[in-house]
Amino acid sequence: MPSAAFTAVPTLKSVKKIQFANAEDKQEFSKFPTKAGRRSLSRSISQSSTDSYSSAASYTDSSDDETSPRDKTQVNSHGSSEFCVKNIKQAEFGRREIEIAEQDMSALISLRKRAQGEKPLAGAKVVGCTHITAQTAVLIETLVALGAQCRWTACNIYSTQNEVAAALAETGVSVFAWKGESEDDFWWCIDRCVNAAGWQANMILDDGGDLTHWVYKKYPSVFKKVRGIVEESVTGVHRLYQLSKAGKLCVPAMNVNDSVTKQKFDNLYCCRESILDGLKRTTDIMFGGKQVVVCGYGEVGKGCCAALKALGAIVCITEIDPICALQACMDGFRVVKLSEVIRQMDVVITCTGNKNVVSREQLDRMKNGCIVCNMGHSNTEIDVASLRSPELTWERVRSQVDHIIWPDGKRVILLAEGRLLNLSCSTVPTFVLSITATTQALALIELFNAPEGRYKQDVYLLPKKMGKSILMPPKLMLLYECAFLFYNLLLCSKKLEYFKKKNICNILQQVFLYRNVMF
Repeated sequence: MPSAAFTAVPTLKSVKKIQFANAEDKQEFSKFPTKAGRRSLSRSISQSSTDSYSSAASYTDSSDDETSPRDKTQVNSHGSSEFCVKNIKQAEFGRREIEIAEQDMSALISLRKRAQGEKPLAGAKVVGCTHITAQTAVLIETLVALGAQCRWTACNIYSTQNEVAAALAETGVSVFAWKGESEDDFWWCIDRCVNAAGWQANMILDDGGDLTHWVYKKYPSVFKKVRGIVEESVTGVHRLYQLSKAGKLCVPAMNVNDSVTKQKFDNLYCCRESILDGLKRTTDIMFGGKQVVVCGYGEVGKGCCAALKALGAIVCITEIDPICALQACMDGFRVVKLSEVIRQMDVVITCTGNKNVVSREQLDRMKNGCIVCNMGHSNTEIDVASLRSPELTWERVRSQVDHIIWPDGKRVILLAEGRLLNLSCSTVPTFVLSITATTQALALIELFNAPEGRYKQDVYLLPKKMGKSILMPPKLMLLYECAFLFYNLLLCSKKLEYFKKKNICNILQQVFLYRNVMF
């Protein structure tokens, strides 16, 4: 497959300038106002914004781009039309991308092969809302192989790989997602996943909490019958804790984000590599000597800072947690207040999972050419809504890159409209995502097969409580997760045959697949 970095560049068109007439044009998810109705939002802004970062973009002709997927009737080779993707004709190319991802996701493939005979998810009806990428497709197909029925939508309007969504739809998975959805499209897709004739979800796999929130608000009867929720992101976990604190969480939920496998690998190493990829693809920036401020020094922030520092950027940190702030100091970074350094910064990166980390006042004080982007889940970390005002002009200069122009001519470069940079503008390492995806699959298996009474209506770590609400000792939890990681590495090791002979693999399988043997 040709590298995305060498795909053909579309013919440049004149840059559009978009003026906003009044403040009422602000929307909850900070979208551009458009009269296109159900049309894809990105199409109403710029042709290039719907382009994929892979050569799959060449599969879509201009007439397909002009028409919203919601207005098209598409049928897969099996005669099913229970899906909504950009172009079902991209399925063949998407299948090749999925096969490439499978080569570096050995743990998931192994889980799929070992548990196929048992079908631990037989009877599970999983509704999912995650980034739809080749790596996610491997997870979805693993869940199907384990006996689950799946309906899926995207948690981010820009991260969907259209060709992968088409490949899933071709296999019979009900997928409702495409790159460049509008705000209306986003919620319509979620609703189509949940509200299906003759089908009712009993498991939720979420990333960001939007799906959980929608089911809770719109379909309370369905929410009460759900057997478990698996949440991947810190944003979604916070929303679950809010429901739990208010006494409104009526189902058990598994917090995957705070597991060792997610925090120490996905959040750290995945972001360490993908932050550079996203910035390079969108801005062609040279990092050496650039003044960069990273807001937040959690695992995501640590990964971003390490990568930027290694390439010669001058990095400083903003952090409200004293422990994380001290860690930043001991790692050699200067901890500052954003308001005190904002005028000197060349790049501002948010990765807190919080709201309004970068305010309109701070955006006004940025210097000309400052790059602003987000590595957290939500698009609310940067106050993008405040930028949609009559006095500011927006220019879409390339896919996922907007110049916000002030009356005095100053330009601030906003990437992905404040949404997740790496999945909106680049790709992420497959191997690291394999660890997270396997953790999600195990969490679903655990919640679905847990005997009644094991999990109450609360949020649990993976795993936090075993048996009849007995708290697992922290050392045993760490041992379980370390054993899982070690096994995942063995699968990719050239010495796998040696370890098999020593029966170590079988022991490790028992540790993380049949925990009741150990506990």
